[in-house]
Parts: sequence; C-alpha cells; structure tokens
Amino acid sequence: MTSLDQVSANTADVTSADAAATAIREMILEGRFAPGERLHQDQLAEILGVSRTPLRTALARLAQDGLIDYEPNRGYRIRRFLVTDIRQAFTVRANLEGLACRLAAEAGLSQGQLARMEALVDEGDAILSVGRLDPDQLPAYRRMNVEFHETIIGAAGNRWIGRFVHQSHNVPLVSDRVILWDDFEVIHRSHDDHRRILKALGDRDGTRAQNLMSEHVIFAGQLLADRLEADPEAALRQASQAQAGHF
Repeated sequence: MTSLDQVSANTADVTSADAAATAIREMILEGRFAPGERLHQDQLAEILGVSRTPLRTALARLAQDGLIDYEPNRGYRIRRFLVTDIRQAFTVRANLEGLACRLAAEAGLSQGQLARMEALVDEGDAILSVGRLDPDQLPAYRRMNVEFHETIIGAAGNRWIGRFVHQSHNVPLVSDRVILWDDFEVIHRSHDDHRRILKALGDRDGTRAQNLMSEHVIFAGQLLADRLEADPEAALRQASQAQAGHF
C-alpha cells in the first residue's frame, strides 16, 4: 500500500469511527439498550456497516464519554445509571438551559429567530389540537422540541453552555429527545411552557425566561425519575418504544 493509500484508509477509518460513535450514542440515549447490556461488536459492525477497527475506536470514545464501560476480556457494556444520576443530570441541564434562556432574552433574539420559534410552537399546538396523543405524531413533536431548545441555546451566544448541555445528554434518558408520549395532560402542560418561554424571550425578560425554562426541564426530570423509581422496567420500555416510534 502506498503512502497516499494509507492516508486515505486512515481518513476513511476516522470518518467511519465518527459516524459509528454518533449512531451508537443515539441508540444508547434513545434507550435501545438496557443498562448493563453487553455490546456485541460483530453485531454492531454489521448493523452499522463498518469494520472492526473504526468500531473499536468509536466504542473507546463512548467509554471515555462515560456512556459505556469497558471490562477486560469481556468487552463493553452499557453503563448503569442510578435514578439519582438522572435527577442530578436534569438539575444541571435545567440550570444550564435556564441560563441560556436568560442570556438569549437579554441579548434579544432576531426577528427571524422569534418567527421560527413561533412557527415551532404553532406546530406543537397543531399536533395537540386533536386532544389526544397520536403515536404517529411523536417524531414531529420531538423534532419541534429539539429545535426549540437548540435555538435558545444557540441564541445565548455562549458556546460552552451548548457543550455542557450536550454533555449532560450523555446520561441516558436525560436528552431532550426522550419524551414519554403517554399522558396528554402532561404533554399539554409541557408545551404550554414553550409558549410562555417564547413570550418571555420576546419581552426580553431574562429573569422570567430563566425561571420558566429551569422549571420546564426540572418538571420533565422529576416525571421521568418518579416513573423509574415506581416501575423501572416499564419506564425504560416506554421511553425506548417512544424513541423508536413503536407503542
């Protein structure tokens, strides 16, 4: 193999490792693996369409991030998180996103940003207007929710907030992609928060925006943690099915 071929092969491995790490991270955060479950590298390589070398690189990266644990001579397992870990991670996320909301409100969002967020809230209103939770609408609601939060984090003008919020998402089920789609009143209440947060942002009321966002995230965390304590298997199953779009 020539030097140029070697460079191309190495570049391809890096790209494949990045893609594999992203894909596995999403599967873990969506709850597709049970806590403590062993990851079978041959199976993962086949599913992801990558060779063993970039897959090993991806798994080592995820272990460094704290999503999986490495056991000598046994391989990798999904890290077990206690309900206490989830509560604490949500507390961190609530404070970070609350800060982002205050900074964004005080700096002032552009008309384009406000218009887009208004459109997102309208999308949520339309999804919930039927008065019940349609399983087929969960992916659309999830996309709306993620973009709503990401827009505020981006508007805060502090790249560290976004970095640390995304780090908190490394605790499974803490990600804003996880939505327990089984109680209309809970979802309706949560989406009303979006409308109030948007109003505070438009008014450039930083304190109110911060408080509303912090409570919005804390509420989601308490709901999830309470369910996990009451019936861990059911809560994990419901979250996993919701992320996969199956009920």
